[in-house]
Amino acid sequence: MTRRVAVVGLGPRSAAALALVSAVGVVAFGWPLLADPGSGLAHSADAPWLFALLLPLLLGVVAATIADTGLGAKAVAMLGVLAAGGAALRPLGAGAAGLQPMFFLMVVAGRALGPGFGFVVGSVAMFASALLTGGVGPWLPFQMLAMGWVAMGAGLLPGGERLRGRAEVALLAAYGAVSSLGYGLVINLQGWPYLAGLSTGVSFVPGDPAHENLRRYVAYVLTTSLGWDVPRALLTAGLVAVCGGTVLRAVRRATRRAAFDVPARFEAPGR
Repeated sequence: MTRRVAVVGLGPRSAAALALVSAVGVVAFGWPLLADPGSGLAHSADAPWLFALLLPLLLGVVAATIADTGLGAKAVAMLGVLAAGGAALRPLGAGAAGLQPMFFLMVVAGRALGPGFGFVVGSVAMFASALLTGGVGPWLPFQMLAMGWVAMGAGLLPGGERLRGRAEVALLAAYGAVSSLGYGLVINLQGWPYLAGLSTGVSFVPGDPAHENLRRYVAYVLTTSLGWDVPRALLTAGLVAVCGGTVLRAVRRATRRAAFDVPARFEAPGR
């Protein structure tokens, strides 16, 4: 049986920080549907900009994780390689029909190295890819959080110690498809409020009941983004099915040889 290596563990502080950011993230994405119709938040045009302050919180999660687990140089190097790989894969899709091959690597990395590492590498890879593609804006903190969730979810899938081979690849392929669709569904919530007043058939109407805005949001997703989300899901599932097993074995072999969880020992010369 292959021993699982936790490169970035979820210690008490990092788990608490991750839970806090995720809770704030749920509110940040879902406030148009969660806010009481009579509240000031439901009528606020500045809410999307205020929630863009998630970026410092995300960086705080990364810092807390590193401080809590004593991340060594080898683990930082692995984080850098996978984040750079994800950033390099993003432009390959060129935004055509929603094709984004970086989802494949994030799912595999999260599965191979655990939910803590998955969240860190997912958010860092999205940040690096935004710098590479010029996609820096108020939407970036939301993209970082959503990609962190995608990779973290792969690390939380069952059978981490026992499931291997074709069964594991099939599980990851199914998860890759579902998480790619879920990513688009969640990210659409970030930009949807900006359309308020443009078209009452699909746009957010401040102060309307939640079920009315939910109906408009479903119509918005079906008419604007589903044609992008489905190709992304199919590409992610296909790449995992074809290359997932090979990449998983390579990443696991690299972490075993690097021995991230073995403390360094220094001995005098000649011993």
